[in-house]
Amino acid sequence: QVQLEESGGGSVQAGGSLRLSCAASQYTYIMAWFRQAPGKGRDAVAAYYTNHEIAYIDDSVKGRFTISRDSAKRTLYLQMNSLQPEDTAVYYCAADHAEGLYWYDRARYRYWGQGTQVTVSA
Repeated sequence: QVQLEESGGGSVQAGGSLRLSCAASQYTYIMAWFRQAPGKGRDAVAAYYTNHEIAYIDDSVKGRFTISRDSAKRTLYLQMNSLQPEDTAVYYCAADHAEGLYWYDRARYRYWGQGTQVTVSA
C-alpha cells in the first residue's frame, strides 16, 4: 500500500503562484496530479513517469504549471503560476505501480492522496 501525503494548497489572488507537494511512502512507476472543481469530474493535470523521468502536462495548464519530482525524497511537485479563478479545485495526487500509457486516465491509478484545496480569487 502506497501512502501519498499532499501539501501546499491555499488561497491566492489571480496571477499568484502556489507549489503543491506529494510525498510517497515508496517508489511508484508513475505519479500524477488531478483536480476536481465543484460539481465537476476529476481531471488530469500532469503526470511524471518516475522510471523514465518523462513529464506530461495537460493543454489546459501548459505554460503555467510545471511538474517535477525529487527522486531522493520520493516527492512530486506541481508548480502553479499565473493562477486563475478557473484553477480553483481540490488537487489530488495519484500514483500506481503498473506500467503503461494513458497518464490522463484516472482509472489507471490505484493510490490517491486526500486532496488539497486550491482557491483562486479574482
